[in-house]
Amino acid sequence: MTRFLMILMLATGLAGCSTIGGWFGDKRDETETLPVEEMYATGKMALENRNFARAGRYYQRLVARFPFGEYSEQAQLELAYVQYKLAMTEEATSTINRFIRTYPTHPHIDYAYYLKALINFDRSSSALLRLTRQDLATRDLGAPTQSLNDFADVVRRYPNSRYAPDARQRMVYLRNLLARHEAGVGQYYLRRGAYVAAANRGKYLLQTYPQSEHDGDALALMAASYAALGQDDLAADARKVLEANHPDHAYLSQGERWPSGTGIISRINPFD
Repeated sequence: MTRFLMILMLATGLAGCSTIGGWFGDKRDETETLPVEEMYATGKMALENRNFARAGRYYQRLVARFPFGEYSEQAQLELAYVQYKLAMTEEATSTINRFIRTYPTHPHIDYAYYLKALINFDRSSSALLRLTRQDLATRDLGAPTQSLNDFADVVRRYPNSRYAPDARQRMVYLRNLLARHEAGVGQYYLRRGAYVAAANRGKYLLQTYPQSEHDGDALALMAASYAALGQDDLAADARKVLEANHPDHAYLSQGERWPSGTGIISRINPFD
């Protein structure tokens, strides 16, 4: 009997502790109970305070609990930005692409396209940082090319958007970067005696990225390659255009010693 009473008292005590814990200890996550307005306000405050992890948690739960409505739309857009700031590139891309598909007429759709381009811009910068030690001829520049196309999409769709001027500026940078890559590959071929490939790189650079900072390099590649191939007329034509447009280019003074330098990209992202 004594043993039975002790077990009964212990069970009753545990039940009481459980009840007390339910009242005071086992606090539920407020993201599961807050109304949508408070959920969004909390996430927005965290975003403004640059607490991106907290903002992302509230935005994600808001979208899951309230998948429709004005608050959900804005939360999805801001969630993409939060993921971008947290360097969650894949997640940010997925979120912004889903937003663009779902809300193509949203008042801030221009910002959505701009953010998509910005995500890929940072992705391309990271990729280039990893590629600086690789052979120029083996680099894959798919990421900066995609970023260039994305910014072009912003300018084409929304030429009067507040984001268009920055998009144009980044396009100039990316075009020069890609042109520099082509010039570097052309120099690589030239050093190794692949003169046809070097000349073709010069032509491709001029056709694909006209009026870039590396037009002179393209002309010099063509002049040097044609001269090495014994195509004197083509070499003279390329040199004449180079002299008229880039009279200070190193090829005109260095001759066979050109190209000099490494061609390594010295500054990846001037917008930091």
